[in-house]
Amino acid sequence: MSIASSDIIPLSQIRARFTELADHVSHGDEKIITRNGESYVALIDAKKLDYYHKLEKSHLHLLLLNEVEQGLDDINNKNTRSLTDFRKKHNRDKS
Repeated sequence: MSIASSDIIPLSQIRARFTELADHVSHGDEKIITRNGESYVALIDAKKLDYYHKLEKSHLHLLLLNEVEQGLDDINNKNTRSLTDFRKKHNRDKS
């Protein structure tokens, strides 16, 4: 969804227009609230916020799976190092 200039609202107008803006947002619009002429916060539908959080969680899971896959590929390709070598490289004692 693209943001139009009518979706950018100065913070000073929020109190007077909050109900109107909330109605627009509940019907799918998103609003960018500015402070001193710069983006400050966004007003979005609660269901859409839940969806964004689920997307973020899914993305993190995919990143983790990619890391696991890379680790398994490294093991299969014998691209590993010993714990002693790891400690030497990272200046870690045996403690």
